[in-house]
Amino acid sequence: MTRTKTIAIVGAGVAGMALAILAARQGHQVSLFERGSNVFSMGAGVTLWPNAMFVMQKMGLDKKVMQAGGAPCMMRQFDQHGLLQTEFNILTVNSLCGFPSVTVLRRELMSLLAGALKRLGREISFNCEITATNVKKLSQEFDLVVGADGRMNSVVRHALYKEKVTPHYHGFVNVIGVGRQRKGILNNAIDDFRGQGERFGIVPVNNGWCYWAGAWNAPADNEHHQAHWYEELHRRFRDWPDPVQDMLLSCDSTSVNGIFVHDIDPLPFWHHDNVLMIGDAAHASLPTSGQGACQALEDAWHLTRLLKENDNLEIVLQEFYQQRHIKTSAAQMVGRQFAKKIFSERAEPLLPASTISAAELSRFWMQGLT
Repeated sequence: MTRTKTIAIVGAGVAGMALAILAARQGHQVSLFERGSNVFSMGAGVTLWPNAMFVMQKMGLDKKVMQAGGAPCMMRQFDQHGLLQTEFNILTVNSLCGFPSVTVLRRELMSLLAGALKRLGREISFNCEITATNVKKLSQEFDLVVGADGRMNSVVRHALYKEKVTPHYHGFVNVIGVGRQRKGILNNAIDDFRGQGERFGIVPVNNGWCYWAGAWNAPADNEHHQAHWYEELHRRFRDWPDPVQDMLLSCDSTSVNGIFVHDIDPLPFWHHDNVLMIGDAAHASLPTSGQGACQALEDAWHLTRLLKENDNLEIVLQEFYQQRHIKTSAAQMVGRQFAKKIFSERAEPLLPASTISAAELSRFWMQGLT
């Protein structure tokens, strides 16, 4: 048996809460610090592919997330006029992986994670603005400090790297929201409509609820307000097919949010001494990878598995990087390649069926999971 460790986690997002749950279940003493005043649920929804559902099962949350979410059977790509270009059978790859794919509103996922943490008797310390000086202090007080504090302004990443790691902007904005399908057009497929340098994706969840994203080329400008994005969506996509119009007309305007999409280049290391980064802080990918939350969940599971196997923390953290960085870097590269195809002057089909077989995709998703 390895000894119980004290673990400080900075950031109560998907990666941070998942790690806290898995570590607490192993008996570690976990302290979770969050700069915000509550559990932050920025983002409309998440697709938990089979590799993520593997981890949800390990947390004992697979059945609950399946009840809260949807089970898509197909991915379809259309042009901006509604003509089908290509499709991919999700059920085939689910069968090969041995786990389902589940779509869920982000607020529901975060609520499930927070509830699981509370049942374990672990509280989140809110309104804790951690600084680089705090990180050093925490490293002296705890056996392990884990930064799960996001892609854009990770304090832990800043503490680990003398030269600031600057997130890379890829030239497009993602405007996201939540809405409901009309009963007459309900379907169980993830639909992606694409024009030249523009796309609109619709992901069904359950009871008619969907989350969606409209994206287009744009210079980074953080001065835009919510009302601007709502108006811009209607202007850009007013002539697109009925499912797109349905989402725009039925969307919850308070859920609309514009995100200038950044990722980070693969990093040469994720830890120094007893301070480590996971999730987006370590390997942020573009939403076109479809693997951001999935890889964050994998991080949490791999780290706790290694902590259970070895008492030597330096070996654990070295092994963690060696086991994770190839897969996370591949997800980052796939996201960049897909984004380049979507937002280039000439759009190309890019659903998995056009580039990779179900068997190859299942092997990639389940790589390293046993």
